[in-house]
Amino acid sequence: MDQNIAKLKQWVQESDNIVFFGGAGVSTESGIPDFRSVDGLYNQKWKYPPETILSHSFFERDPEEYYRFHREKLVIDGVKPNRAHTRLAELEEEGKLKAVITQNIDGLHQMAGSKNVLELHGSILRAYCSRCRKPYDADVINHGQGVPRCSCGGVIRPDIVLYEEGLDDDVIMRSIHYIRQADVLIVGGTSLRVYPAAGLINYYRGNKLVLITRSSTPTAADLVVHGRIGEVFDQI
Repeated sequence: MDQNIAKLKQWVQESDNIVFFGGAGVSTESGIPDFRSVDGLYNQKWKYPPETILSHSFFERDPEEYYRFHREKLVIDGVKPNRAHTRLAELEEEGKLKAVITQNIDGLHQMAGSKNVLELHGSILRAYCSRCRKPYDADVINHGQGVPRCSCGGVIRPDIVLYEEGLDDDVIMRSIHYIRQADVLIVGGTSLRVYPAAGLINYYRGNKLVLITRSSTPTAADLVVHGRIGEVFDQI
């Protein structure tokens, strides 16, 4: 076993106050493309840049074009949790992991069995009316046709944080609470370049900050483990 993975395994075994902070790289091993890699959504050609399509103002202006993009690129049917998702759920069940804080919108952590999941950017598996906020089954946005509308006439939208929108204050405060209290903070599958989410790890007060990464990140850590996140979690 790799020396750094062995140390991570030891820290996990010795702790009952672990928090996991994850990004797109956690789900890429389940077949969900990320946004910023060479083959990610942001490097593919569209009528408009994905950042524009996924903005609040564009959704308001052209919901039909938004939903064409949404159903073709954000909705990926048949995906399953990978070993990172399932091991995190196991650690929570074992009483070691206190929270999963995720930038992902795919719901795979919950599918794997995790209970305390803080979704910084919302979930594609929930929907509501943008006018009256009536909740709707996500199937209407993910597999319907055209622009879904509420009985009040408002446009139904996914419960995700679009560009130009702020993160949910309650989710932010709860995330800060768990990170501040954590003994071990494991960060994986994220470049830590997307703010304000990436700034949350600055609230960590401990000395067991772990980065699981396949590339470099701008953040120093107490332990850096290089490798595929599912393979790393399979060993701890």
